[in-house]
Parts: sequence; C-alpha cells; structure tokens
Amino acid sequence: MKTFHIERPDEALRPAIQQKIDNLNKPKNSLGRLESLAMQICLIQQTLSPSLSHPCHLLLGGDHGIEREGVSVSPREVTWQQMINFTRGGGGVNMFCRQHGFDLKLVDVGVDYDLTPYPSILNRKIARGTQNFLHGPAMTEAQFNQAINVGVDLVDTCKDEGCQVLCLGEMGIANTSPSSIWMHLFTGIPLQKCIGAGAGLDSEGIRHKYEVLSESVERYSNLLPLTSNLSPLIYFGGFEMVTAIGAMLRAAELHLIILIDGFIMTACALAACQLYPDAKHYMVFTHQGDESGHKAMLDYLHAEPLLQLGLRLGEGTGALCAFPIVDSAVRMMNEMNNFDNANITRYF
Repeated sequence: MKTFHIERPDEALRPAIQQKIDNLNKPKNSLGRLESLAMQICLIQQTLSPSLSHPCHLLLGGDHGIEREGVSVSPREVTWQQMINFTRGGGGVNMFCRQHGFDLKLVDVGVDYDLTPYPSILNRKIARGTQNFLHGPAMTEAQFNQAINVGVDLVDTCKDEGCQVLCLGEMGIANTSPSSIWMHLFTGIPLQKCIGAGAGLDSEGIRHKYEVLSESVERYSNLLPLTSNLSPLIYFGGFEMVTAIGAMLRAAELHLIILIDGFIMTACALAACQLYPDAKHYMVFTHQGDESGHKAMLDYLHAEPLLQLGLRLGEGTGALCAFPIVDSAVRMMNEMNNFDNANITRYF
C-alpha cells in the first residue's frame, strides 16, 4: 500500500486562535460548537483567517458481491440507475451540491454496468463489482492498491483546482454490510449491534443479514492462522469504500478539511484512522444517521457529529447538509468584530 505522511496539525498556533475567538464581541464560549469547529479548521489550515474555497464532493460508485446473498432490500441495478440519475441532476446529492456550491465529481470505481456512454461520470472502474466475501476475499491486493491510488488521484485533482474542503459520498447497494463488519472487527463491538436495516430491511431481513455476515466473519477468522496478513479492508471492502479511504488519507496529508457523512463513510474514516490515527484531526464528523450502530461507532472515535437528522440516504447528503455550519464557523473567525474595534466593554 502507498505510504502517507500524515501528521497532526501543529498546535503552536492554538493560543493565538483561542485569543482571537475569545476576543470576538460575544460572551466567552457563547458560540459553543462553532468555536471548537473554528479551532479545528484554523489548526488544519494553520491560520487565524480560514477559508473554504472550491469545495469538492466525490460521489463514488461501486457494487458488492455480497448483494447476491439478499442482504439488501434494493437490487444491485439501483447502483447504476442512480449513477445515471446523478448525471441528470436528479439526486439528493445534486440538489445539495447546487445549494451549497460544491463541485460534484461522479466516479465509477466498481459499478456492475457500462457507464462509459455518460462522460460526466469519471471512469475509474477497477472491476464490475467486488467478489462475494461469503466465499472469499472481496478483492485482490492489487485491486485494493488500485482503489487507494484512485482516491489519491481524485484528491490531487481537487487540490489542483483550489479545493480546501473535501466531502465524500457513496453509491453502492449492500455497502452497509462491509461497513458493519469493519465496525465489528476494528472496535470489538458485537457484530449484531453493528448491523441495521440498511436501505430498509425488515426484522426478518436484518436477521438474515446477520446470519450471512456472521458466517462470513467466521470463515474469514478461520483463514487468519493460514494467511495472517489478509487485511479485513481487502477481504470485506468495496471499491468505493477503499477509494474513499485513499481519498481521506491523501486529503489529510494535504491538510484539507474532510467532511465525513453517515454510517458507511464513518466506517471508512474508522478504517483510515486504523491505518493513520492522526488523520482524524482533519475530519469533521457531520451527521449521525439512523443506521443501527452508527452512534456506537462515532462514540468509539470520540467524534461529535454536527447534525442528527435521521438521514440514511447516503451519497454524502448528511455532510452537505452540515456544510453551512462549517461555513458559519469560518465566517465567525473572519467577519465578527472584536471588542476593541467595536468599542464594547467585555461582558464576560
């Protein structure tokens, strides 16, 4: 795997940032979460006057072999149908990107369909979906490395265009299944508590999903004494998920602000932090969704989400909805007056 050089932001500027925040014409700590968010962003950018130029949203599409086991209420063709819908501007992700001025990049990294007739979808296809991890690894090591490198290249393009804030979303039927397994393996939380309804399974569907995933984990565990270096990222991951990990790590390496969406992208963030713990300093966890286990995963990461709207659409929509809060934290630093300039007596 590619080596990343990720360091936590330099803390030397923290006292000056705190002094500026405390001297804004407001009672001390009165803007709450906006103040801690502003501190994080200023440390990431190493400035007292942060900015959010050219925000980019990567929408990564990929299919999953485990879908063949009936672990999702939606069939796999929904993946390619939605990807085409996005090219026409008709998805939730399109609406929120338009609303908040994000440059939306649609990327096919593993959709089980020929999307080349749609030039607005970047063709980075690794394969037409992963293999079924109930019966063996979802991908090869070479495919894993390819997906990581695709994520790196996408972020480099965004950076070259002037991007300072990166948002990530996914489109991949059944990708809550590998997310649940990663959560279980990386946190030690019992698998049953990591599995939810996904796109809308009923109680019987959730029971079946648990049985399939439990058997998959057991078979994987039985292989480990024979193949100790078989990473759960390779064995269970989706191409869009591994690409997201590569993108997150490269964004952290470049000191970009990374907006983390719901359950699946939080699982990717968890995996990225398993590889490089300091990547977490560049992540803003934006939304806690309704998927079972999401709160537990956020708690494990000591992450405080900005919103809790009950969203479970995916596509990065929770992160996009939270962007105005991030924008407010930046505007607070740049546009609020201070006590000295406003000739106001400090009242705290």
